Amino acid sequence: MKTIQFREAVCEAMSEEMRRDESIYLMGEEVAEYNGAYKASKGMLDEFGAKRVIDTPIAELGFSGIAVGSTMTGNRPIVEFMTFNFALVGIDQIINNAAKIRQMSGGQFKCPIVFRGPTGSAGQLGATHSQAFESWFANTPGLKVIVPSNPYDAKGLLKAAIRDDDPVIFMESEQMYGDKGEVPEGEYVIPIGVAEVKREGTDVTIVSFGKIIKDAYKAADQLAEEGISCEVIDLRTVRPLDMNTILTSVKKTNRLVILEEAWPFGNVSTEITYQVQAQAFDYLDAPIVKINTADTPAPYSPVLLAEWLPNSDDVVKAVKKVMYK
Repeated sequence: MKTIQFREAVCEAMSEEMRRDESIYLMGEEVAEYNGAYKASKGMLDEFGAKRVIDTPIAELGFSGIAVGSTMTGNRPIVEFMTFNFALVGIDQIINNAAKIRQMSGGQFKCPIVFRGPTGSAGQLGATHSQAFESWFANTPGLKVIVPSNPYDAKGLLKAAIRDDDPVIFMESEQMYGDKGEVPEGEYVIPIGVAEVKREGTDVTIVSFGKIIKDAYKAADQLAEEGISCEVIDLRTVRPLDMNTILTSVKKTNRLVILEEAWPFGNVSTEITYQVQAQAFDYLDAPIVKINTADTPAPYSPVLLAEWLPNSDDVVKAVKKVMYK
């Protein structure tokens, strides 16, 4: 095992796959000459050249459409958005073309494409640069949506995404690119759609994904000191959603708290709540609690932003609520 940063795990995954398959290429703003806005493509231009690591204009609709069209001629593009907030400019290509090509062509065309970049808040970036769109894309049939929380998962899942014959949304975080973690020296791929129990527990299940799961770990540590055992599940993939892992845990702990960095209306935690009450209602000893951001655009003020975002204290309170403590 070696210890590398999240950005290095992303770079390794892309580079290893591009060495394996010449039909794979990377395109996006600043991915080549600048080595990526967050240095996630560092050194790739030197290795693969300007025909496979392509700097684009600031035109997400244009280069997303080019990438989707290129899949019909046998290519497997990786499209980097500097932030998924900018993906809204190209969302027509993602939703109306990438996600629907296989069905609308009667299976004549596949669309093996990965759209990747950071999601969610990243400090004082304001209301238009601090949004989480996981549930938007997960609402679309034809798309897979992956949100890893550490370097190991990021590399294994990105390799799986690149090899997938359908479009995959791969969502990262500006605040995780410097995170370090252990990654195997050799080849490995993590299957899409499989959640992982990161910590075993007996009293309550906490489900989360992406960078916000760190607050779940912090809360679980604090609660353990108070004699409350938390089982923490990292979804890793939000579409397809691994309900089996969640249901198995809930049937053991009989309580569920869901932590998600997203607005509270109609999100991933809403769907999980519905699925659990529909499939495991008799196992619940307390109502499900979901923890989200405030139902407003993200503020710029750091004081207000801290109030807007969920945190470990919110998780502790939620766990104690379902434990009736």
